[in-house]
Amino acid sequence: MRNRLKYKHIVVASLLMAFSACTAPELVQKVANTDVPDRYYSDQDTTNTANMQWREYFTDPYLVSLIDTALSNNQELNITLQEIEIARNEVSAKKGEYLPSVNLRAGTGVDKVGRYTRNGALEANTDIEPGREFPEPLGDFMVGAYATWEVDVWRKLRNSKKAALTRYLSSVDGKNFMVTNLIAEIANSYYELLALDNQLDIVKQNIVIQTGALKIVKLQKEAARVTELAVRKFEAEVYHTRSLQFDIQQKIIETENRINFLVGRYPQSVERDSKTFNDLLPKQIHSGIPSQLLANRPDIRQAELELEASKLDVQVARARFYPSVGISAGVGLQAFNPSFLLKAPESLLYSLAGDLMAPLINKNEIRATYNNANAKQIQAVFNYEKTILGAFVEVANQLSNIENLKQSYDLKAKEVDALSQSISISNDLFKSARADYMEVLLTQRDALESKFELVETKMQQMNAMVNIYKALGGGWN
Repeated sequence: MRNRLKYKHIVVASLLMAFSACTAPELVQKVANTDVPDRYYSDQDTTNTANMQWREYFTDPYLVSLIDTALSNNQELNITLQEIEIARNEVSAKKGEYLPSVNLRAGTGVDKVGRYTRNGALEANTDIEPGREFPEPLGDFMVGAYATWEVDVWRKLRNSKKAALTRYLSSVDGKNFMVTNLIAEIANSYYELLALDNQLDIVKQNIVIQTGALKIVKLQKEAARVTELAVRKFEAEVYHTRSLQFDIQQKIIETENRINFLVGRYPQSVERDSKTFNDLLPKQIHSGIPSQLLANRPDIRQAELELEASKLDVQVARARFYPSVGISAGVGLQAFNPSFLLKAPESLLYSLAGDLMAPLINKNEIRATYNNANAKQIQAVFNYEKTILGAFVEVANQLSNIENLKQSYDLKAKEVDALSQSISISNDLFKSARADYMEVLLTQRDALESKFELVETKMQQMNAMVNIYKALGGGWN
């Protein structure tokens, strides 16, 4: 009889497994296209600036000190570090799901049944030992260990743990990408601060020049060589330039506080050496080959790991269509009196059971979960491809930007020299009445603007140097 029941259980289990297997959908995966061009431009080698440590790339001691402080104090970065810790704990939780679960249990109780009931009648007519009746009320003392284990036949639990591990690694790369962006943002803000300092010096120098020109105009007005209109025009130009001074001073405060926020400290003066700004030269850049982006860029590696995790999620969701196999077991001691607990084997109890459970009614929910997982996997493929494409375009743009800024800076430097000389020339011509006051004013304004643009171009050059380092994937290792 027992063999016949066992045979029926095997038949039922086989039917459940066959039914589930037949109704499980096919695994659909989209393969990411990771092909990139061979090079950004002709005559390239594999030397890559991204392999430089950021301390070697940025040599300004004040900038290095700011970055060092930010890597310790930046709140957003520290929040991300806690997210990594959460992801690591998730890996431990998933690992525990496919290991046996063991619990200890201890309990006590008392039971009084009615005399004229089935159990009451049995107890009244049954002796525990010869001449010793059941106690009334009947106590119950128990201590034991119980274990349950889901047999991971379809690798559902192991793939779930592997997906969690992959996402943990993805979170680490996410942190690295944040470090890259943080370093770049501090460096760009620092060079902007140096540029503003130099623009402020230019404005102050221009105020001195314009104030001197205003005195000359006033003297010429007294000599009836110019009208009151010329005096007012020069005064207005001085007021305009002085207002620029306060605009720049406000921008300096805001830029300092932006750096202070990134560094994780309250507003204070940022130490720097602005006098060396005009002497700064962008580093020579070695962009390597585009395929190196796949290894160097943390955001690309993060997208790749997210894709791997999403593929595992699809396999986990698909495994839910199949029957799950569980094993439970227990062993312990139980007696109606504590003095009998250690009396073995009479007080010994144990159990062993196996479960086989296949989905039947909730197939729609399982199918919807599977379809969602598959859609997210396809979404992750597109995101991975988009990240690779965006990285390549970013590098190509910055390489072009560096070359064009170099040409632009050389021409603007010549423009500044020419206009600086034209200021003294126009003043001399004005004194000898061979140029009117408007020519002097326009020359001074053009010279001021050209000097501003030269400083702005230098800042853009330094920012391009920072941005290409970030685009190539440098700064995090």
